[in-house]
Amino acid sequence: MTDPYLIAFASLRSINRRLAEEILSRTGDEATFFALPESKLSAIMGCPNRLFDSDYRAELMQRARNEARFIDENRIHTLYFRNSDYPSRLTECDDAPLMLYTLGECDINASHMISIVGTRHATPYGIDFVTRLIDDLAAKLDSPPVIVSGLAYGIDIAAHRAAMNVGLPTVAVLAHGLNTIYPAAHRNAAAEIVHKGGMLVTDYMSKSVMHKGNFVARNRIVAGLSDCLVVAESAEKGGALITAGIAAAYNRDVMALPGRTSDKYSRGCNRLIASNVAALIDGADALIEAMQWKSKPTEGTQEELPVTMSPDEQSIADYLTANGEGCINEMCVTLGIPISRLMTTLIDMEFKGIIITYPGGKYRLS
Repeated sequence: MTDPYLIAFASLRSINRRLAEEILSRTGDEATFFALPESKLSAIMGCPNRLFDSDYRAELMQRARNEARFIDENRIHTLYFRNSDYPSRLTECDDAPLMLYTLGECDINASHMISIVGTRHATPYGIDFVTRLIDDLAAKLDSPPVIVSGLAYGIDIAAHRAAMNVGLPTVAVLAHGLNTIYPAAHRNAAAEIVHKGGMLVTDYMSKSVMHKGNFVARNRIVAGLSDCLVVAESAEKGGALITAGIAAAYNRDVMALPGRTSDKYSRGCNRLIASNVAALIDGADALIEAMQWKSKPTEGTQEELPVTMSPDEQSIADYLTANGEGCINEMCVTLGIPISRLMTTLIDMEFKGIIITYPGGKYRLS
């Protein structure tokens, strides 16, 4: 039986994780928060607050009881921010919702979570890129990725369908409750997502009023659930650019598909790349390399023998392992290797395939 106190607490207006933890640390638990008189709550918290209004809390509890019945009758699951099944990546995001409502079975904490977003007016160029990207990721990654998007027209639905076509689970983040599907044209796709091992996710209760702001708010979940975000096509304004900004603020890797400057739905991606918000991506290999993920061994190839490294090479490799990346000046100072010898060693390591050079004079292990 779903606990209505958790639903009611998660639906408090303008509450974030930090405030929620503070309230619960002082009151003890959600049930106590709703049972205490308004005056007692204000005294415990040290100040009055509109969240403590008795009528407001009673209204929330009534709605939460109705929601709990709906959840139990429709095989919906709840992911509460204090429970172990809550998405681990969202715990890093200060404005993540306290409760998610989900339909379907999917590992939402999979080792590779990739969000793909873009314009609702997708062109054949963008759709072909998304399809090829997901096909190649399915074929090349050592463990199946989960593809996350927003079930909208254009790039979103193309990403969901491409994932299902190659047997990958996909997560659709909705801007409304699970009593409906928007747009209605994607109801069959939503049902297929659940049937094929994916999941529908939302932070809205059933019968919540749907308005434009919901779609902007749900972008934080699309960004936060994943390790990286790919923007396939976007005009100079739009939800995809908002999602990219949120993902960057969450320290997620952001990548964008470049296009011709004359193409309306490439201008947003080109701007993300030009402003260094996003890295340029042209396919699965670029994504796998940027994320430093492991690829499947190529069939028929022999396992490579370990590379023997000199003491300088080993020191550099140890530094890059510990720090993720490094530049010449940093390594010269930290490792105490003269710069001329260091540069020669880095060239040798790159030739051996031990390291990769990135724009900006950065080095990473291959």
